[in-house]
Amino acid sequence: MSIAVRKPKEIEALRRANIIVAETLELLVKECRPGVTLKELDKMGEEYIRSRGATPSFKGLYGFPASVCTSVNEVIIHGIPSDYKLKNGDIIGLDIGTQLDGWYGDAAITVGVGEISQKDKDLIACAKDTLMFAISIIKAGMRFKELSYEIEKFIKSRGFVPLHGFCGHGIGRKPHEEPEIPNYLEHGTPKSGPKIKEGMVFCLEPMICQKLGTPKILEDKWSVVSEDGLNGSHYEHTVAIIDGRAEILSSVS
Repeated sequence: MSIAVRKPKEIEALRRANIIVAETLELLVKECRPGVTLKELDKMGEEYIRSRGATPSFKGLYGFPASVCTSVNEVIIHGIPSDYKLKNGDIIGLDIGTQLDGWYGDAAITVGVGEISQKDKDLIACAKDTLMFAISIIKAGMRFKELSYEIEKFIKSRGFVPLHGFCGHGIGRKPHEEPEIPNYLEHGTPKSGPKIKEGMVFCLEPMICQKLGTPKILEDKWSVVSEDGLNGSHYEHTVAIIDGRAEILSSVS
């Protein structure tokens, strides 16, 4: 496994790509209201990304047909924008990637539409809180498997389970690079495998299920749900290891 270590100017280039992701998410969150279609959100997202001089990196990636992953209710990740109109009580995950000057950005958020149930509020909070917890405990010298182990423990402490078969990842000159970072311990012990080093850049993305972490891919060949058929949630940030700690690159603040 070869995990890239980035120079400071490369990290700044990645930050610029990720700021556009953050700005686009901020824009689309405000538009997630009853009556808006998923295709309208996708169009707004693509237009904004291009207006900032970047390109939507998901469009055409592995054959994905759109610029924004729009994952509604039980769809946890990789939802394809359609003519579906959001309605009060829905939850929607927005996942966006950009490419700017050959460097990539990637982040995601799940939000409620209008009034949502307390269960869905807890579900979304689990994804967000897990992500921020993971970022807060990262330090140079920690092993990626230890991070995955801590993420899994945090998710389960909230009464939820991580989606299996999908994971966080490195990012740089390609949208997906080494390493893979599952939200659960897979193979070996927390003290095995590669260590997190100064200058590494990667995406963390907790994907939360309610009862079963077993994934099921729908007929569109993209939308991923849990076998329990219940709502899921997803949050993601791109982070860089700077001065021994994780710094969020996909933020406008």
